[in-house]
Formats: sequence, structure tokens, C-alpha cells
Amino acid sequence: MNIRPIEIPDVFIIEQHLYRDERGYFFETFNLEQFSEKIGSFSVVQENQSKSKRGVIRGLHYQKPPFTQGKIVSVVKGMVLDVIVDIRTDSPTFGKHYSIILDGTNKLQLYVPRGFAHGFITLTKDAIFQYKVDNQYAPEYDAGIVFNDKTLNIDWKMKSRFIVSQKDRMLPSFKESTFFKKSKYYENLR
Repeated sequence: MNIRPIEIPDVFIIEQHLYRDERGYFFETFNLEQFSEKIGSFSVVQENQSKSKRGVIRGLHYQKPPFTQGKIVSVVKGMVLDVIVDIRTDSPTFGKHYSIILDGTNKLQLYVPRGFAHGFITLTKDAIFQYKVDNQYAPEYDAGIVFNDKTLNIDWKMKSRFIVSQKDRMLPSFKESTFFKKSKYYENLR
């Protein structure tokens, strides 16, 4: 497992060592010892999976304190453009976004710490997206930023035919959203 930082503090790309032979492949999707050594503590309390058609945008989602979530995200099948936004008001990269192609072939994973909004768009016919989280889902603390926010100006790599839920279309803009200092996102860490 190769874990490397990106230009936004506390975010890491995880490259797996795939063992291939005539039967197929094998790799570890998570190794607590290696993860803790490179990134720090992470307790998987829930693992989620979604399947989406081409053009589906899910996000940009986050949970407010004290139910913030860190995530390890990956794609089992297909390809997505994964997008994160730093929403920690005391971060040097506050309001900056980062995107990466995750697909079922490259098997890259992205570690998204607490204090980030997260979303993705499906770029292939369909995609199966998987994510491990370190805190339970709490619907009353659910929050987000509208996907087409003018301030963020995210390039979703498709020009039309977006499929977005009514809930996600109604999310507030970046300027209308509520954010916190980094320490607040880590209060009541389980």
C-alpha cells in the first residue's frame, strides 16, 4: 500500500498493490496498521455502497459536528470523478476543491478527512462506489453545498445530462453554508 499526500493538507491518495495472475487479482482494501502508521487513527463504523448511472452527481455532502465523518472512498466498477472541498475555516486551503478519477481498474482510494464536503459524478455507463466512514450517518446533521455552485466553479467533466436528486439540487451555495474550524469537526471523535 502506497499512501501519499496531495496539495490539500490531511488528504491522501491510497494506491493498492494488486497481485494479478491467471485467476484475476487480489488486494487489501484496508489495512489498519499501515493506514494508522501513515495517516493516523481511523475506525470503520459503517461501509456504504451506491450504484449510479452515467451523469449522476451525488453531493456535495458533509455532516455537521458532532457527527462529522472521515471517509475512504473507492470505485468497485466503472469510473467517477471524485470531488472534495475543504470546508475548514482555519485551513490554508479553505474553499479549495480537488478532483481525482477513481475507477474499478486503477483501484485508487482517496482518504477524505473530517471537514470536507464530498461528491462525485459517474463518467461511465454505471459505477459502483464504495466508502468506509468513521462515524454513523446522522440525518439531522446532514448538510451540503449545491453541485453547481458559482464560487467553487467545479468542472464535472460533462457539459450536460446531469442527473441530480431534488435534495441535492436544493442544497445551499458555498456562501450560504455553515462551516467550522478544524477542531470542531473532530469534537466527540468516536
